[in-house]
Amino acid sequence: MKIGLYKRYIIALLLIPVLSNICFSEEITVFITKSGSKYHREECPVLKGNGIPVDLAEAISRGYEPCLRCKPPDATSVNEYEGKPLVFQSYGFEELALPYCKNTAAIIHHHGYSLLYSEADEQALWVAYLLTCDETEGEHDRTDNFRADPEILTGSAELSDYKGSGYDRGHLAPAADLKWSSESISDSFYLSNMSPQAPGFNRGIWKELESWVRTKAVENFEIYVVTGPVLTGGLFNKIGKNNVSVPDYYFKVILDYFGPEKKAIGFILPNKPSNKPLSEFSVSVDEVEEITGIDFFFMLEENIESNLESDFDFTAW
Repeated sequence: MKIGLYKRYIIALLLIPVLSNICFSEEITVFITKSGSKYHREECPVLKGNGIPVDLAEAISRGYEPCLRCKPPDATSVNEYEGKPLVFQSYGFEELALPYCKNTAAIIHHHGYSLLYSEADEQALWVAYLLTCDETEGEHDRTDNFRADPEILTGSAELSDYKGSGYDRGHLAPAADLKWSSESISDSFYLSNMSPQAPGFNRGIWKELESWVRTKAVENFEIYVVTGPVLTGGLFNKIGKNNVSVPDYYFKVILDYFGPEKKAIGFILPNKPSNKPLSEFSVSVDEVEEITGIDFFFMLEENIESNLESDFDFTAW
């Protein structure tokens, strides 16, 4: 029986103490400065060799926050061993898909995917999930039960926002990626997972990219997927009484960490029909990060993350 991302997340957290007893240090040392408000890794250039070593738990209790530059562990990250994040190169470690989020409590977990919501834009900033080969073979039919998301405490977009707008309710996490259970495919129709897409885009090049991603999940056994609208760089047209933003562009980033040859790739697509090949929209993950301001795959060891995100080769997929 397939379990949802939230349940897997809880299981992963429950496993951490067990794994720690086997091979991980009980204490994690981080570094602070006398006047700063952040804690750091020892090698962080911000310290300039003047770091004061403290236990991670002590730093957090004293109100220090993790440095965004060197990305030290925090209270919600997995434990570390010899300074390296505990990232399983194995089936089902879905937390790796989540982008960096300062307030992890703001992340909404649904069956099969997670999202971070933008109240100002009434849609997700990103959705993230692990897509496996067996999940692409799910047999549950679309429910088309589009509805507001009760998990969004401020209230999500509503059906009336899209009615007569001329835009499709475009899935960010596709229903076809979540057809492995009745719960997951139903959850894919929350309006928090929708974004206003031009019909020719949603039913054309965007659909083609979603199908391409599923093919890559089959070929690579499992891949990590993060998708969202580009909500940076200016004002947007709005639709509906809730003022849902109409993005000009969308992004998708994909990571194959199962190996043996790990790889990553990004895509930036304009919200309009196109007959161009998908390769024309492929970019490095670094470029997507620069455009969106989102930090992807931050749990990877720094040098691995840097190498995977700086280069891409569409033909390698």
